[in-house]
Amino acid sequence: MTTLVTGVAGFIGYHTATRLLARGDTVVGIDSLSDYYSVALKQARLDQLTKHEAFTFHRLDLAERTAFETIRSAIKGVVRAIHLAAQPGVRHSIEHPFDYVDSNLVAHMTVLELCRHNPEFEHLVYGSSSSVYGANTKLPFSTEDRVERPVSLYAATKLANEHMSYSYAHLYGIPQTGLRFFTVYGPWGRPDMAVSLFTDAIFQGHPIELFNNGEMKRDFTYIDDIVNGIIAAHDHPPQSAKTPPHRLYNIGSSEPEPLLKLVGFLEKAIGKEARLVMKPMQKGEVLETYADIAVTERELEFKPTVGLDVGIPEFVDWFKTFHKI
Repeated sequence: MTTLVTGVAGFIGYHTATRLLARGDTVVGIDSLSDYYSVALKQARLDQLTKHEAFTFHRLDLAERTAFETIRSAIKGVVRAIHLAAQPGVRHSIEHPFDYVDSNLVAHMTVLELCRHNPEFEHLVYGSSSSVYGANTKLPFSTEDRVERPVSLYAATKLANEHMSYSYAHLYGIPQTGLRFFTVYGPWGRPDMAVSLFTDAIFQGHPIELFNNGEMKRDFTYIDDIVNGIIAAHDHPPQSAKTPPHRLYNIGSSEPEPLLKLVGFLEKAIGKEARLVMKPMQKGEVLETYADIAVTERELEFKPTVGLDVGIPEFVDWFKTFHKI
């Protein structure tokens, strides 16, 4: 099977492509290699993928209006796609809103149009986010919950992606699966995420800022578990004769952990004590994320297995090796 993976040089995209290649699939990768964070890290991930003969790469920006025809010819014959390219980050969206219009809304439309103009297309899996639950206070977060109060522009664009995909499933019968990822961490992780930021700060002896005085919880999910969910969704296109072929799933650990507990695991794995600075709540943030994965377990046989006690030491080992510490 040949699968298109967008955002292939990104954290989740890289691990997803690696898993597909390991099982014998062919992967066509697309990435713009944007400079939102270290291009060197993205290139290092890409260097690992280009070692595989079954992998081809195209450097393209899905938000460019000329991208449609370029990509359409490059992926001729590809009938399945995993769309992970996006502009991430809640805080970045406050200062750079148009990055999210281009990379999340326009790019998603480009992918939908690619699917629509391929009459043999079978299934699109796309990345959404737990941020769509916004100001919801009911826990755990269920895909059956109403999501109409996003508290950041990033969340609003991911919610818009879900609506865009539903409409294309309704209008054109394109089978699609949206995955709401909960806080992802692990080797090759993004340097702007809390696990990476905290790890670097502890090694450097710099203070760690904890918002809301550290009284926050996150449904930390190890990258291997995330990829298990992506591959399971990829292999099981939604089947429905009565409703649009569109499904949404939570992909999380379903075990929210306090930020201070995360810091404790990092201190133990690194062997150094963290310097903590307590800060008030940050705009766009939520107090807790907690995934209800009952439907994901039942329909995709998804079962997360890696807790912070295992995942954090794995990440720290990679961090030390990659940064030559």
